[in-house]
Amino acid sequence: MKKSVYLQLAIDGIRKNRRLYLPYMLTGAIMMMMFYILAFLATSPLLSHMRGGTPLSIILPMGTTVIAVFSLLFLFYSQSFLIRQRNKEFGLYHVLGMDKWNICRILFWENLLVAVCSIVSGVALGIAFSKIAEVSLLNILREEIDYHLSVGLGALIETVRIFGLIYLLLFVYAQVRVYFSNSLELLLSAKTGECPPKGNWLFALIGAVVLGIAYYLAVSIQHPLQALLTFFVAVIMVIIATYLLFITGSVVFCRLLQKNKHYYYKPNHFVSVSSMVYRMKRNGAGLASICILSTMVLVTLSSTASLYLGMEDSINDMCPYDINVEITLYEPELFQAETFNSYRCIIADTGVAETVHREYPMGEILGVIGDDGIFFDMEVLHDFSPNAYGRMVNVRLLPVADYNRIMGTNESLAVGECLLYRTEKPYTNDTFAIGNETNLQVKKVLLEFFAEGRSTVELEPAIYLVVSDLDTVRSLVVSANTEAGNSIGNLIWKYGFDTNLPETEQIAFSRKLGDSIRAHFYDADDHLISNYSYGVDSKAANREDFLNVYGSLLFLGVMLSSVFVFAAVLIIYYKQISEGYEDQSRFEIMQKVGMTKKDIRKSINSQILTVFFLPLAFAGLHLAFAFPLVFKILQLLKLQNVALLATVTFSCFLIFGLFYAIVYKLTAGAYYRIVSGLQDV
Repeated sequence: MKKSVYLQLAIDGIRKNRRLYLPYMLTGAIMMMMFYILAFLATSPLLSHMRGGTPLSIILPMGTTVIAVFSLLFLFYSQSFLIRQRNKEFGLYHVLGMDKWNICRILFWENLLVAVCSIVSGVALGIAFSKIAEVSLLNILREEIDYHLSVGLGALIETVRIFGLIYLLLFVYAQVRVYFSNSLELLLSAKTGECPPKGNWLFALIGAVVLGIAYYLAVSIQHPLQALLTFFVAVIMVIIATYLLFITGSVVFCRLLQKNKHYYYKPNHFVSVSSMVYRMKRNGAGLASICILSTMVLVTLSSTASLYLGMEDSINDMCPYDINVEITLYEPELFQAETFNSYRCIIADTGVAETVHREYPMGEILGVIGDDGIFFDMEVLHDFSPNAYGRMVNVRLLPVADYNRIMGTNESLAVGECLLYRTEKPYTNDTFAIGNETNLQVKKVLLEFFAEGRSTVELEPAIYLVVSDLDTVRSLVVSANTEAGNSIGNLIWKYGFDTNLPETEQIAFSRKLGDSIRAHFYDADDHLISNYSYGVDSKAANREDFLNVYGSLLFLGVMLSSVFVFAAVLIIYYKQISEGYEDQSRFEIMQKVGMTKKDIRKSINSQILTVFFLPLAFAGLHLAFAFPLVFKILQLLKLQNVALLATVTFSCFLIFGLFYAIVYKLTAGAYYRIVSGLQDV
């Protein structure tokens, strides 16, 4: 047989099955487009000349890896569907005299044509839309936009290499699958129904238990670091449970519907339920995939959008003032008023005009929380596991005079007394112990405290103790370090102030001030005079950093969500097509015995309401239980606004639900045309 015959048969096969191949090639092209865009931006010269180039150079390659792995898995799924739909045709070729080697040669040309068309169109779309993506990213990062169009040669080569390898693996998979099938199986594969999986109740129960455990983990974890590590375990458990419930639990659900005589014995319910129960194993896997992809889209979009929209709150929480100075003194004798006055002079010598300022000294002691105070278990304090962090607490000490000045109160304390404020559950004891050496009398439990501003993520909850004077703060920190035999306590001086400087000048000023503070601790020969550490943060610089990281995450979230949405749409479409072909003969028989086209529509609508919206409902349920876990993880990225996250999450679900309904309405038309033989919907 001539080679041109195989090529012609391959072209005819794609043309006759264009309803299946065109969405498959389009999805592959879309995934390649997304891959190229991320690879193009990751290697763009713009990154080295823009703010946030470093975060982008880390985040964007992660996105390309996710898209490559997901594309491999999903295209294998799509390839399996295509081969199953073509099995009858391949079996007929075999009966007519073609051996499996001839069929494999047809598959070779089909796969080659599909790969070439997908790669060429994917790369072309990537090049065409890369500039739009670049402009969008620059707009998110509030950078100056450059409209010069360029092609990333490295990104182009990487895209062709990765997806060329993927399509090669797909070709090998198709060849192996056809080669090890016999002609009778191929001919009858489209007529072979799916038997209901055995042991449905058992696996449905296992799925429910696994899902319950995952939900419990999601709502019971209290510490952000524990949430970060638990998240991946919970995700895997939810995926396993979702597939078990949709594959086996959906059969149980259909059988329960069959037992309900008032529901089942109606024309629009009888046909759809009775047909679904015999092929729900494969149908359930598709529904579970739609559910998982929908959940991924909702979690990705809601979390990245919340970080970006809540960026200003996070910045204000981190930097209450335009300029924030923090000096840690490791020599206790320096923790006194004279030293603080010298620091004020350094700031004053810069000549900047302060509009508002706040100053206070503070002591910090890290310990393990107990019922009546903190103690120093060095085994726990040296343990960096999430469980250890869950037991730790950071006690912060402040002189009462500074507390009164900042809060505008008139509290008074004797030596040995304290005012106490706890950020988590209330404190009810009359005394507060700091190790074995000190026992403070709690004069009053405070209901509010001023916002400090922290440049780093706090992994431990805080307890604030207002004590009698500066000497008490120093002595408590020194005694804690002595008792623990380790430096678990620090003495800190903080100074924050606002200026009228533009943001660019604020950043330059913060660097200049940092150099001045550093010079204060060194002599003329650049020798360290006293042991210290310092930090000078500007709100403007932190705004740049937050914008770079959160803007990059939002951009990546939108890109990945687009890929997941295209995959979900293709699964929905293939699900409708496959069910349409499988139900076509059944509906033909039902029409011959009196079922009208109106009844067909009712049956289709019944199937939509009964089955299709289950993935969306489960995705919403997954999202609701994942919400506490997601919020704790986002707290590690300084997001504290739970109301914002809830609003964005709910809005994303509503918008996605509307999109979901529109997509299914459109794809349901393809199903209806197949089963009814109509040309219009």
